[in-house]
Amino acid sequence: MRSGEPDMTAVADARGMCAGYGDVAVVRDVDLVLRAGRVVTLLGPNGAGKTTTLRAIAGQVGLMGGDVRFAGRATRMPMHRRVRSGMAYIPENRAVFRSLSCRDNLRLGSGGLAAALAVFPQLETRLDVPGGLLSGGEQQMVGLARALSRRPRLIIADELSLGLAPLVVDELLAAIRAAADDGAAVLLVEQHVRKALTIADEGHVMNRGRIALSGAACRLAERIDEIEGAYLSLVGAEDEG
Repeated sequence: MRSGEPDMTAVADARGMCAGYGDVAVVRDVDLVLRAGRVVTLLGPNGAGKTTTLRAIAGQVGLMGGDVRFAGRATRMPMHRRVRSGMAYIPENRAVFRSLSCRDNLRLGSGGLAAALAVFPQLETRLDVPGGLLSGGEQQMVGLARALSRRPRLIIADELSLGLAPLVVDELLAAIRAAADDGAAVLLVEQHVRKALTIADEGHVMNRGRIALSGAACRLAERIDEIEGAYLSLVGAEDEG
């Protein structure tokens, strides 16, 4: 493929992407390719630009330069239209309606209750519990199950594990890996870097709004002590994450 040509094998990709807020660019010259069946994880310190990158690819933040492509075609569609086209976006804040039961929260997904429960069967015993009374882990399971139940082609997930117990984190990441194995393309930001690398196919380390290091997840895992010392202990200055 010649430089600049769309990758027709990609579910989505970003080429030379610049994005930010107002007239301030937070991420610059970001290149990412998201292919079916593969998990790509973004690593980096707080403020590196990871969340802005996810939001720009999802259509929540407008582009200031470069392109985001779906199936090889550049798009400026808003996020709700990208969702209708097969994207699932799972933000770090748990997307649960506190006054609705677990059952009704799951029913809000177009995949249906049975498909959602197939992702996390343990939620079946909690169906009549109001969303606001579910544990943090259960709330995140509800949001993830609702998203995965419709079998999206592209999954963008931001800090699924924030504040959760390690065993719950393992369950959430296993569900993400299973969705990729079923054919979805996944872009993941995860604070548990070592866990993320165990389920990812490739990783990109961001620092100050740019990708500083890329490679196969297994290779990055072999260098994790070096990477943590060089990058992940830094604090960026231009983004919330």
